[in-house]
This record gives sequence, structure tokens and C-alpha cells, in this order.
Amino acid sequence: MLAVTAAQLDAWLAALMFPLGRLLGLFSSAPVFSNRGVSVRVRLAIGMGVAIAVLPVMPPMPEVAPDSGLGLAIFAQQIFIGIAIGFMMRIVFAAVDMAGALVGMQMGLSFAIFFDPDAGGQTAVLSDFLNLLATLLFLAVNGHLLMIDIVVRSFEWLPVSTSVVSAGGWGYIARAGLTVFSAGLLLSMPIVAILLVANIALGVLTRAAPQLNLFAVGFPITLTAGFIGVMLIMTNFGPVLQSLFERGFDSIALLLEALAPQPGG
Repeated sequence: MLAVTAAQLDAWLAALMFPLGRLLGLFSSAPVFSNRGVSVRVRLAIGMGVAIAVLPVMPPMPEVAPDSGLGLAIFAQQIFIGIAIGFMMRIVFAAVDMAGALVGMQMGLSFAIFFDPDAGGQTAVLSDFLNLLATLLFLAVNGHLLMIDIVVRSFEWLPVSTSVVSAGGWGYIARAGLTVFSAGLLLSMPIVAILLVANIALGVLTRAAPQLNLFAVGFPITLTAGFIGVMLIMTNFGPVLQSLFERGFDSIALLLEALAPQPGG
């Protein structure tokens, strides 16, 4: 007769519960997985499937009862680590959203907004367009599979332990938020430069012909110049986004290094 002790049952539950917490945290914040179109049941099913699949290659888990206070604290910590990993890649998509908002504002499309259920607020149409392109490119380069691969490898770089992660890792996440502004501005700079030239030309034209109705003529010109600029950058949009994705994956490695518990901590 097969006999299972309470210690063995706790070890089995811990081997599944702790990796599952990090995976579910990733699926709640990472691009594509955190989309509102992906239901919670689907995320939970994918997380359970991945956790069971990688169970044989997981490093040893701490000998802690999952239902104890310490076990629940470790589980919560793994959820936050997974959220942090997904958030680092979410920063790249936030930069794309900001670039679209800047371009739309310069084109005069600041009024063209609608409610985005995924973002949970009003979003510019051009931001959604660029975000859709970024999502398609992310899927084309198998970014979603790379995210799963990274979170599985993270158990080797940052093993599950009873030690509290370093607070410097959370500070690194805050500093990484600067990428939203710098990368978003760099993405929108070519189109903003084109629109600046168009606005300067309109200003000179208005001085030469004061009777010209600037509001009737300027909006179609800036709108056309903006769309032409968007068409021109599409040829280089893919390589630039791919480099941003690579920076996002590199930042995840730096994040895990920053989160590693300090000796004696």
C-alpha cells in the first residue's frame, strides 16, 4: 500500500506552488499574456501547464510548509518577482504608447481618443495602432516564448529561498521607468521633426499671406505630413522595436541580479 507522509505532501505542493506563483505573476503583467482578451482561467491554465512541465528541472525548493505563514510569504514574494519580470517588458510597450501620443498630439489628433479596456483609460488612436504593430512584432520574434523561457531560467538566477529579495531591485524598476520617456521621445522624434518643418512652413506662409485661414489649411497639411512620416518610419520601425525588445530582456537579467539577496541579508 502506498503511504504518503505529510512532509512528502508539503514538498510536492511547494515544488508546484512556488514556481506557479512566479509564473502567474508574469502572466498578470507581461505583454500579450496580460491582455484583457486573455481570461483569468486561460492564464491560470497556462501557468499550471508550464509549472507542471518544468517541474522536473526546477532546483530544490526550501523545506517550508506551503500552508504556513512563511510559505505564504514566499509565495507572495514569487508573485511580486513574476510581476516585476513582466513589468520590465511592459515598459517597452509603454514607450511605444507614449511615442504614439506625442505624434498624435503634434498631428492634431489629440481629440481622436477612445476607451481602451486593456489600458483602463482613454488612449490615442495612433498609440493603439503602434501598440498593435509592436504586439505583432513581439509575437513574430517569439517574444512570448522568450518571456516564458526567461522566467523558467530565473529560478536558476534567483532561486526560491526564505531570504527576502534585495530592495535595490525595486529601485531598479523605478529607474527603468525612465525608458518610457527616453525611448518614446526617440521613437517619435523623426515624425515630430517632419511636423516641425511643416509648422514652420505654415508660419512663413501665414506671414506672407495674412488673409489665409490657417485653421482651415493647417490641419490637413499637418495631418497629411504626419501620416507620411508614419509611412516613412514603418520600414525602420521593426528593427528599432527589436532592439528595444532586446534591451527589455537585458533589463530583466539586470533586475534579477539586483533582486538577489545580499550576503548576510
